[in-house]
Amino acid sequence: MKTKIYYNNEQFIAGTTLKDHLELEQNNMALHVCTSPEDVLSNRKKLASSLQCDINDFICTQQTHSANFYRATVADKGLGALRQDTAIANTDALYTFDQDVMLCTFTADCVPVIFYNDRSGVIGVIHSGWQGTVKEVTLKLFRHLIEQEHCSPQDFHVQIGMALSQQKFEVDGDVYEQFNRLGYADNFMYFNADTNKYHIDNQQSVKKQCEIAGIPSHQITIDQTCTYLSEEGFSYRQDKTCGRHLSFIMRKSF
Repeated sequence: MKTKIYYNNEQFIAGTTLKDHLELEQNNMALHVCTSPEDVLSNRKKLASSLQCDINDFICTQQTHSANFYRATVADKGLGALRQDTAIANTDALYTFDQDVMLCTFTADCVPVIFYNDRSGVIGVIHSGWQGTVKEVTLKLFRHLIEQEHCSPQDFHVQIGMALSQQKFEVDGDVYEQFNRLGYADNFMYFNADTNKYHIDNQQSVKKQCEIAGIPSHQITIDQTCTYLSEEGFSYRQDKTCGRHLSFIMRKSF
C-alpha cells in the first residue's frame, strides 16, 4: 500500500494514502464515493495494520465544505470507520488531546491540513476545499485552539498536504471574488487572458491563514504534489468518479 508519511517521531505519526493501481479501487479510502464498501474497508484495515493500530481507532466525518470543527475524544473512536452513517455529521475539521486516536480527513484536490502542537499535545486534521478556505475553516480552528484551548501558536507544526495545483485550479470570477474578499489572497491568484479564467493557489491561501493565526512560517510545510498531475493523486476535477486520499494523524502512546 502506497502511503506518504509526513511525521513519524516519538509522539506523532501522520501522513496520507496515495492512489495505487495495484490496490482495490486504486486504494480509495472513502465510503461515500466507492464501488464496493467492502474493498474500501479492506484498504482502511490494511492502512491501520501498517500504522500499528486498529480500524476502530479511526474517527471520520461527513464533510460538507463547512467551517465546522469538532473536539474528538477516545469515546468517539470508530465513528465513521466502518460505516458512513456513523461519521460525525457536517464537520470538516477534527482535533483531539487524546492518544491512540486516528483523526481522518478525505480529499481529492481539496487541501488537507495536518497539525500537532508539541507542547499541548493537541493534534488535528482539516479539510479545506476552496469553499472551506473562503469560510476560513483553518484560521477559525487555530484561533479556537489558541483562545479557547490555550495552545501557543509558536508550538504548532503544520503539514499542508497534496492538493490541486494553482496551474490546474481554474475558476471563474465568482470564485475569484470570494478569495479576493479575504483581503490576503491576492498574491496567490492570477488571471489568464487566453482562457478568461483565474488561477488560485489554495495551499498558499491556507498557509497564510495559519500565519495570520500566529504560527511561524518555518513550521508550515507544503506538499506541492498536484493531485491532478500526479499518477498517485485522486483528482475530482479530472475524474468526477474518483476515490479519495485519507490524510491522518495520531498521537502515540506506544
